[in-house]
Amino acid sequence: MTEQGKPNNVRTQGAAETVAVTGVHGATESIPDAKPADPAPDIAALLRKAEDEAAELKDAWLRARADVENIRRQAANDLARAHKYAIERFAGDLLPVKDALEAALAAGNATPEALRSGVELTLKQLAAAFDKAQVTVVDPAGQKFDPHRHQAMTMIDSDEPAGTVVQVFQMGYLLNDRVLRPAMVAVARARENDA
Repeated sequence: MTEQGKPNNVRTQGAAETVAVTGVHGATESIPDAKPADPAPDIAALLRKAEDEAAELKDAWLRARADVENIRRQAANDLARAHKYAIERFAGDLLPVKDALEAALAAGNATPEALRSGVELTLKQLAAAFDKAQVTVVDPAGQKFDPHRHQAMTMIDSDEPAGTVVQVFQMGYLLNDRVLRPAMVAVARARENDA
């Protein structure tokens, strides 16, 4: 090493324009000395670009979060409205039934035949409203007892096989295959043999 702290095989000429390097076989090559690049402008530009992208992504995230919150709020409002007005159509179908019953009560001098005829028409209106709402009657007479659709009120001796519905006290109803009210029934039990 020389006293300036540089290796012996490197020589500089002029104002650091070229650098002489001794090669492997002792040949000297000259390499132009590149000026040291200032990395600060590139890093500053990259930092600005990254900050801009981060700001855009944060803004997009905040907007998406607000959209999700608005959708959640709207869904909750829609669900509340659906619960509140779920039977609106069914109630509208029942209004003519109520009108017919009120008209029957208002008729003061109606004959029993006229009242019976009016009640039959009112019952047809009610059955039509039930059909529209998919409310169906469960009439289990003669069927095997089903504890999911029937409610046994009593067991009676009968010639029918054990577990068969022999009497219906009150009809049951289904709403779209879900039990709205079970049918109240009497079920046959096996007869004991006379001794």
